[in-house]
Amino acid sequence: MWIYEKKLQYPVRVETKDLKMAKFLIAQYGGPDGELSAALRYLSQRYTMPTGKSKALLTDIGTEELAHVEMIATMVYKLTRDATPAELKAAGLGADYTLHGNAIYPSDPNGVPWTAAYIQSTGDPITNLYENMAAEQKARTVYENLIKLTDDNGIKDTLRFLREREVVHFQRFGEALNDTYEWKETKKYH
Repeated sequence: MWIYEKKLQYPVRVETKDLKMAKFLIAQYGGPDGELSAALRYLSQRYTMPTGKSKALLTDIGTEELAHVEMIATMVYKLTRDATPAELKAAGLGADYTLHGNAIYPSDPNGVPWTAAYIQSTGDPITNLYENMAAEQKARTVYENLIKLTDDNGIKDTLRFLREREVVHFQRFGEALNDTYEWKETKKYH
């Protein structure tokens, strides 16, 4: 059971409309290494974690990733607010506008819609945790690349926050991996 608090996890400030940056940011909304993929991956994998601690961790991080989806969508919305169809077309968002108008839609920067094929859930907790650690590193790299693509200090601030959360998640998954190895070593087989 979740309780939704009607505020963003971290403030999203945007200094100016920037349609090209919005197109780049959409990678973290509906791309293969984006926040939506992470949230659904972790919330799916939690069921096969062997300890209460590791189940709780995947639930916590999966829920936080949903908050990050909301932050990315907010940035994209603010960057594209009041954009005309001609401006969207000039920024390479004409096809997106054709299908979705000014709505936020989960896709990658090339317009490829989000798909469940982006996520893994093997049932093996050790495999899943290594997958999750790699996913957090890929997301960190994407945030570092996005920071380099904007001059907007408000966007940079939010992206730095999100990048640091990826680092923390990587560390926490490492702790869960150690916990899972300890559990595996103490498990008795009959």
